[in-house]
Amino acid sequence: MPILVEACVDSVASALAAERGGAGRVELCDNLFDGGTTPSAGMISAVKAAVRIPVFVIVRPRGGGFVYTDDEIGVMRLDIEAAKMLGADGVVIGALTPDARVNVEQLRTLVVAAGHLSVTFHRAFDLTQDRPQALEALMQYGVARVLTSGGAPTALEGIEAIAALARRAAGQIVVMAGGGVREETVQEIVHRTGVSEVHVRGTRLARTPMTPAPDGIRLRKSPPPDEGAWEETDERRIRDYVRLANG
Repeated sequence: MPILVEACVDSVASALAAERGGAGRVELCDNLFDGGTTPSAGMISAVKAAVRIPVFVIVRPRGGGFVYTDDEIGVMRLDIEAAKMLGADGVVIGALTPDARVNVEQLRTLVVAAGHLSVTFHRAFDLTQDRPQALEALMQYGVARVLTSGGAPTALEGIEAIAALARRAAGQIVVMAGGGVREETVQEIVHRTGVSEVHVRGTRLARTPMTPAPDGIRLRKSPPPDEGAWEETDERRIRDYVRLANG
């Protein structure tokens, strides 16, 4: 049986390139520099109209860690409903507890919201403290597949753990290898783990045709070095801005 290659994309152009290259599915994201967040409704609709292969939409309200508030889960539920209405073939989710276990209550909520859509649990899985236990939870709550590097920085480094998870899954859930998969490593990863699906990025550098920006102007910011951190609006600082601007 052919190995399915899932390409992680963030645009119509990338989705089309993945399809032309033979990818069997795309995972559609926004903000890939921050690990991927939920794409816009317009992007989901445009990609679905452009390609014939399945489109799985990541549902992640922000970068940073995977411990979510009730408000964030509410947003994720609405994003899943929107993805369904726009024709998505699957959703990609993940939610953990503060002690690095699968948050089964939030998982249940999101799986129910997904309804008929195929559900993938993303690499939040690699941050869990007990991956075999986490795998059992995902199988119990109807998750179709899990994306994993075996808890290592890359799938190649986690190759033995991925193989063990694939054996443990025993056909009850798809174990998809991902994380730093390259052309020179993909064959070894497939052969040594026995997985039937791999997740890749496979990009090239593209540049705007616009004249370069003046020196010193940078609109991009680097993400926080702490993987579990993100930026939120600070009420106190906004209050200070308002007071000082009107002083």
